Amino acid sequence: MLTPEKLICEYFTNPIGLDVRRPRLSWQVSAQQRGARQTAYQILVGKIPAVVENSTFGLMWDTGKVISDNSLHVSYAGLELQASQRCYWWVRVWDENDTVSAWSNMAFWEMGLLDNSTWQAEWITPDWDEDANQPQPAPLLRRHFKAASGIVTARIYATSLGLYELQLNGQRISDAVLTPGWTSYNHRLQYQTYDVTNLIQAGDNVLGALLGDGWYRGYMGHRGHHNLYGDRLALLVQLQLTYADGRIQIIGSDAAWRATRGPIQMSDLYMGETYDARLEKTNWDEANYDDSDWHGVRQLNHSKEIIVAQVAPFIRRQEEIRPVRILYSPKGETILDFGQNMVGWVQMRVRGPAGTTISLRHAEILDQQGNLYTENLRTAVQITRYSLKGLTDVDEVFEPHFSFQGFRYVAVEGFPGQLTLDFFTGIVLHSDMPPTGTFECSNPLINQLQQNIVWGQKGNFVDVPTDCPQRDERLGWTGDTQVFIRTACFNMNVAPFFTKWLRDLNADQLPDGRVPFVIPDVLAKMNTSGLNQNHSSGAAAWSDAAVICPWIIYLCYGDTRLLAEQYESMVSWVEFMRSRADANYIWRNDFQFGDWLDYRGQDARMPMPVTNNELIATAF
Repeated sequence: MLTPEKLICEYFTNPIGLDVRRPRLSWQVSAQQRGARQTAYQILVGKIPAVVENSTFGLMWDTGKVISDNSLHVSYAGLELQASQRCYWWVRVWDENDTVSAWSNMAFWEMGLLDNSTWQAEWITPDWDEDANQPQPAPLLRRHFKAASGIVTARIYATSLGLYELQLNGQRISDAVLTPGWTSYNHRLQYQTYDVTNLIQAGDNVLGALLGDGWYRGYMGHRGHHNLYGDRLALLVQLQLTYADGRIQIIGSDAAWRATRGPIQMSDLYMGETYDARLEKTNWDEANYDDSDWHGVRQLNHSKEIIVAQVAPFIRRQEEIRPVRILYSPKGETILDFGQNMVGWVQMRVRGPAGTTISLRHAEILDQQGNLYTENLRTAVQITRYSLKGLTDVDEVFEPHFSFQGFRYVAVEGFPGQLTLDFFTGIVLHSDMPPTGTFECSNPLINQLQQNIVWGQKGNFVDVPTDCPQRDERLGWTGDTQVFIRTACFNMNVAPFFTKWLRDLNADQLPDGRVPFVIPDVLAKMNTSGLNQNHSSGAAAWSDAAVICPWIIYLCYGDTRLLAEQYESMVSWVEFMRSRADANYIWRNDFQFGDWLDYRGQDARMPMPVTNNELIATAF
């Protein structure tokens, strides 16, 4: 007999916050005997968790017995779905002997805000002026409200211009970091959905937010560009309380919020983070805090039409790495060696006098003399600075909020007292992609190569598939992505990760079919690609990601919906190439990367290939 298990909806287990009108359901089957196979299935979807016991009350969809061996991407086709609605579902299957299984364990999905009219909140920003050309402290925002008893569910829908963290009654509402992630902000901005039922209390409550520059207004690229999408941080958040009697209470971002500057004096993905613990606002996110000396907020005129539900996995802390040794360089640096190149940040425990400032400088390698080597980082200094509050009875614990680094080595400056390895922990960050395949053989070198590939994927899959995670680039280069995507699929479940990225590619594609070299396309915003200011899109191999990536996702996951979504984009790119080729389909004249980074190139600053560009362009 077969057993249906591992039920997922839109690639996730029990997801909340979907805006897909016809979510797709998938499952796996297991059996005790060899050769067993599914020959039919039946799906039930209901409004309540008891549909299987009473298949008429609350029933939304019953497929009946469907003769099919398919267990992937079965599209829901029942009653119309409503905003914030939770749907419960089960599946049972028949084997080759027409023996039916037991019903699976219950699974569910929950809808988000299905259209922008559902937003009752407004964009808000602190009511003070800022110098857009100088680093700014990260603002804190808070809203006091009252809730009645009898709350059944509480959901937060949130996004921001910049990055955000949310607190409710003194607790972080999620372990996700660097939200709302990086999309083509002018076209698409993801919101996130959180279940905060267990954090709400009858009576007084406080919802708090911390904002950071992130990809929105932080530094991007190696020429000092920043504020590429805007120069004001802003928050859009809606808390929805549902009571047992059916009442709904909405607490949204509005004029009632308060704002102040917090202890983060500077936060930047490239440059690092500066935190002064002496400026902390103790209990600022709790109900009994006095915010009478805080500023108000102002409404920001920004579109809600571009807001979409999150489809990509969250970025999360994935694992911890402890440093393995302390080195002392010829320059006098005290350097932690984590024994492994990683992407994330360093958590530090420390105790010392108030105002003592500790600096952590991150690097991937040492120079030949054993000093910290950072020239390859160019302008991305990757420095974390922490000024102590001065606690005497317990250690102060700090880790960054809105920055991450690529590193193996960390030079520590200003640490009070005796520095030991126990005070530091490396926190590995990447998008939450479960492993799908592993490889091991008898050759240790090949095993190490595979391990390097996996670590390279982890470090470069932080919401966007990037070329590097450390220097002043960290961009979603399309050429790198299309070369690696099939390997990525074998290593991890990357389907939702690339679904989100390909939608940004679609959004940033030019009307004539050209595909930008990086997605999201920040090169166009810089008005230069570092190659030629007129050349930031439309090259063979790079722009071919528009065709190659959706096709690989289809081959690996059977995802026909994504293929259909991207089809017009795929055709548009192919037609552009055809329009640029001659009668023999030889592509001449236009800029091409060619066989990129050939070390034999004549210009060391821009090592263009020696292979004929027309050959490479036409071959692709």
